[in-house]
Amino acid sequence: MRAVELEKAYDPKSFEDRIYAGWRSSGAFKPRSADKSFTVVIPPPNVTGVLHLGHGLNNTLQDIVVRFHRMRGEATLWVPGTDHAGIATQNVVEKRLKAKGQSRRDLGRAKFVEETWKVKQEHHAIISRQLERIGASVDWSRERFTLDEGLSQAVREVFVTLYERNLLYKGNYLVNWCPSCGTALSDDEVDHEDTPGKMYHLRYPVAGAPGSFVELATTRPETLLGDTAVAVHPEDERYRHLAGKKVLLPLTDKEIPVVQDTYVDREFGTGVVKITPAHDPNDWEVAKRHNLPVINILTPDGRLGDAVPEKYRGLTVKKAREAVLEDLQAGGFYIREEDITHAVGHCYRCHTVIEPFLSEQWFVRMKPLAEKALGSWRRGELVFYPRKWENTYQHWLENIRDWCVSRQLWWGHRIPAWLCKDCGKTSVSRTDLSTCPHCGSTNIEQDPDVLDTWFSSWLWPFSTLGWPEDTADLQAHYPTTALVTAYDIIFFWVARMIMAGLEFTGRAPFRDIYIHGLIRDKQGRKMSKSLGNGLDPLELVDEFGADALKFTLAFMCAQGQDLLVDKESFKMGSKFANKIWNASRYILMNLENRNLVTNTDLLPADKWIYSRLNGAAKAMTEAFLSYRYNDAAQTAYEYFWNDFCDWYVEATKLSLKSGDDAEKDRATTVLLDVLGESLKLLHPLLPFVTEEIYGKLNAATGAPPELLITAAYPLYDEKRHDPKAEEDFAFLQELVRAVRTLRSECMIPPDRKLPTIVHPAPGKAGVLAANAELVKLLAGIGVLKIVEEQVVSNKTAGILPLLGAGFEAFVSILEATDIAALKEKWQRDIDKHNKFIETLEAKLANENFLKNAPVELVEGEKLKLVEARNRTGKLEAYIRDMERQ
Repeated sequence: MRAVELEKAYDPKSFEDRIYAGWRSSGAFKPRSADKSFTVVIPPPNVTGVLHLGHGLNNTLQDIVVRFHRMRGEATLWVPGTDHAGIATQNVVEKRLKAKGQSRRDLGRAKFVEETWKVKQEHHAIISRQLERIGASVDWSRERFTLDEGLSQAVREVFVTLYERNLLYKGNYLVNWCPSCGTALSDDEVDHEDTPGKMYHLRYPVAGAPGSFVELATTRPETLLGDTAVAVHPEDERYRHLAGKKVLLPLTDKEIPVVQDTYVDREFGTGVVKITPAHDPNDWEVAKRHNLPVINILTPDGRLGDAVPEKYRGLTVKKAREAVLEDLQAGGFYIREEDITHAVGHCYRCHTVIEPFLSEQWFVRMKPLAEKALGSWRRGELVFYPRKWENTYQHWLENIRDWCVSRQLWWGHRIPAWLCKDCGKTSVSRTDLSTCPHCGSTNIEQDPDVLDTWFSSWLWPFSTLGWPEDTADLQAHYPTTALVTAYDIIFFWVARMIMAGLEFTGRAPFRDIYIHGLIRDKQGRKMSKSLGNGLDPLELVDEFGADALKFTLAFMCAQGQDLLVDKESFKMGSKFANKIWNASRYILMNLENRNLVTNTDLLPADKWIYSRLNGAAKAMTEAFLSYRYNDAAQTAYEYFWNDFCDWYVEATKLSLKSGDDAEKDRATTVLLDVLGESLKLLHPLLPFVTEEIYGKLNAATGAPPELLITAAYPLYDEKRHDPKAEEDFAFLQELVRAVRTLRSECMIPPDRKLPTIVHPAPGKAGVLAANAELVKLLAGIGVLKIVEEQVVSNKTAGILPLLGAGFEAFVSILEATDIAALKEKWQRDIDKHNKFIETLEAKLANENFLKNAPVELVEGEKLKLVEARNRTGKLEAYIRDMERQ
């Protein structure tokens, strides 16, 4: 073989793009033919968005399990795609138009939608490139978009089917309304800001009881014109006498009832609440429970309408508030006002104050769908990782409300319903209508609204595979295997996908549901633009490499916990990738004139590393199968850094430097085999660096070209499991560590070899004798003498005793260091540690500290105290041993 020269410095920029292009062009991302499939659909990012670190985490976790299952030989498919993101995307286009002094109404619907498609194409390219940069091994040939032709067909099929099954209806609904934009907004599109305001205290006279009134408070006095009740708590003794009574609504000639409802907080204010069902979501629910009328006092442009007294009609909310307050004061209904700060919802587009508004919308009946989804979970068809999210899933489905699916937008799936202007009937159809099916009239008009973005994404697991057509992909890959997503959308997306899958395919859309935490900064705060604590995943890739990003996130991703990270966190992943590079570089650059051999007798160290590799493969396989990413990453780290690099590679130097050619060839053959298996083991977590090195390894050995991405993942092999080899090597490691620690504490240079006598425990002498040269190499021992019983006196000059599991050793340091100077240093260290011990003892004796400090801090201080005492005791023992000599 010839030596292979890897670049001296690990530079991921020099090969990551090349590696990704090679994977893609080779078809490695496409599913292979296999008996078992593993399918994941990507949670589709908003097409006009930019991937943030949360996306980086989510796609990293998907990529890891996808790569693992691909290497297991399964027909592995990861479907990519993007979401049309109705409101967010429309907002991007409207902002562009606003900058030109235009609005969407200036363009008209068709032209506006055309412009939005152009924006979609621009941003789609950005997201695709971002996914490539982080190494997402998605099958780009199957990429989907929630507004593409196939998914549009699926959306229309579902809408019509729901209508035919009486699971879809049109009715009144309280929405977040922007008077400026003239549209309903979802809760996500409302920005809540702490705003200065006023709390107005008012009195409502009790009907039939002159001089008697109830006091209540409101921040929106103009809405009293839409009040249809006042409410008190049923257990509030102060208002029991009002049961069944009515109050006079100020500024009107109306009487409204007093209702009893547990929604009222008895401890807040006077315990009396005005109920305005059309303009407050909580009041809306109270009204439904008590069958109260609902009066909408606003028009779509935010002015007061025909439902209020004539003098207030046509006024803006601000002007109406001024007029109402003036009249309340004149009529004796006003008590006082106070300054407050409260959260007020604003439109995220134009910053107009949001008004709760009653309007006619389309709804999906969710109870029947939820019952099926609960049944599937109870039958064990769904498994949540971690299991605690099952409680959230159950609670939400058992308390589900009907879903409002219509939006007053132009970008999205237009609702396939047509209203006949002649007969007044609405028709829902799978195909566009030109005549009314009921009366034959051509005077029909399609519903102007579009469907909620989630209405297309709840079909994502099966619509992306070709449903409603019975495609080959649908047959091969549905139900999908796993869903990987964050916990903040478990209600909006996960539960709805399960309901849709069961309703329209008869099967749950996936089996495993892995819910990961959120990315937060080191202070536990969510990352946001306003806090300036966000991290751009592509900037991290530029600085550290994609493997560093992926490995760090996996290493820190414990089930059920958020990830607390900062930029410094990713140095850990970078250092590990660098370690893999440097270890491989050392091995590959020392292949000159070496030959691979077929029959290799394994030394004890070889048997040990194969057993450790075998154990790591088993542990990592179990971790990947149960979505314990941090366990897999930590196992990989411990195996490669500690077992392979720190011990095995060092151990092979004995053969490679001191052995004859036959021994060197044997050792090289085993070392390259272990390296190759180790790269396979690590590949799901660090795909780029392992693929680059694996290619160099194959070139060096003359092996047929093979991509690591599709190579076989190491399987646990009972024949490789060697408890005896691991036990023996652990004994040798214990001895080596003890001598190395002593060398460090005595400041002995690496080139000074220490004469050592070892008295092994029964049964260990043969192990030590067989590996004596290895121990001498690793521990820096000169003459190693193995004795069956202790023959060294404690008074022998310059001898320090060591005690470990399975041995007692005596190390001579007399000629390796200045004993007098060493004793002085130890004494200085003891004095320093004693002061530290005094400080810790005083802190742990302080009752206030023990009572108020976090438990983990107290335990940490206790651990420091134990370690300091142990360290001091050890140094004192060294000095005593020296003074007896």
